[in-house]
Amino acid sequence: MNKFVKIAATATTALLTTTAILMGSSAVFAATKWDMPTPYADGIHHTKNVRQFAEDVKKLSKGELEIKVHSGASLFKHGEIHRAIRTGQVPVGELFMAILGNHDEIFKLDNIPFLATDFASAKKLWDSSRPAVEKSLAKDGLKLLFAVPWPPQGIYSKKPVEAIDDLAGLKMRSYSPTLSRLSVLLKATPTTVQTPEIPQAFSTGIIDTMITSPSTGVSSQAWDYVSQYNDVQAWIPKNMVIVHNRSFKRLPKTVQTAVLTAAAEAEKRGWEMAEKETNIKTEALAKNGINVTKPDAKLQADLAKLGEIMTKEWAKAAGDRAKQILEAYNNK
Repeated sequence: MNKFVKIAATATTALLTTTAILMGSSAVFAATKWDMPTPYADGIHHTKNVRQFAEDVKKLSKGELEIKVHSGASLFKHGEIHRAIRTGQVPVGELFMAILGNHDEIFKLDNIPFLATDFASAKKLWDSSRPAVEKSLAKDGLKLLFAVPWPPQGIYSKKPVEAIDDLAGLKMRSYSPTLSRLSVLLKATPTTVQTPEIPQAFSTGIIDTMITSPSTGVSSQAWDYVSQYNDVQAWIPKNMVIVHNRSFKRLPKTVQTAVLTAAAEAEKRGWEMAEKETNIKTEALAKNGINVTKPDAKLQADLAKLGEIMTKEWAKAAGDRAKQILEAYNNK
């Protein structure tokens, strides 16, 4: 009898061991997989940064979460990404913050010209506005993971821009409500053109000029259709990576921690990358034949006046939130 008990015990142990192994194998193959759209090309520092973020998440979560980055608007067009995340079509994605300006005034702050024109000021402005941005996203069931700046924005044109009047009558690329408003103040015609469409828009005469970063200028090979870049450093906008909050909460706590840890590192790394990117890509514009100039004092002052107008307009529209943010920014 003891012999049979021993055999039965051995068999039971073997069965439990096999079951544990199979369960462990299933856990390995049951890794959560997220698709992550971004509208930008692989050469942009933002895309490099989100790819590193995805790698960090996989490593820190020990393979429990894998994020596949879809660059160059290959999964969703830029204007569709926010809705895709909000409606759960994808759990996570990257987009230009100010593109949501018509959704909530708070996002227009990100590219008000001549409010914060260097990285130190831009960081202060972000620290001051982040709580309001997070609160706005939360209303749509979204969670902010991190935000990373672009280099300062300059003016690309076919002819030199030496005064505001040189932009009057031109068709200017717009990618946000704030830039559309600036175009109107410059007496130019705002025309919505997303990043991948820039070369064709210039070559077909849809636009004559644009205000954007050296990064976008290089990635779209601006030297093929313009000859001038005036480094007015109008503003330092940001991209943000956001996640569907329910998708995030479905993750095990350890994986949530991995995502937040990787996000904090991505934001820190991204700001450092943006500063290096500014110098590298501005030099690349010059090397490829674009005449890179700085605005004279008169042009800088005239542009700054437009910035003051737009700051006041935004503060009036955004109400108490604007007052709190601007007070915090000015007191930092």
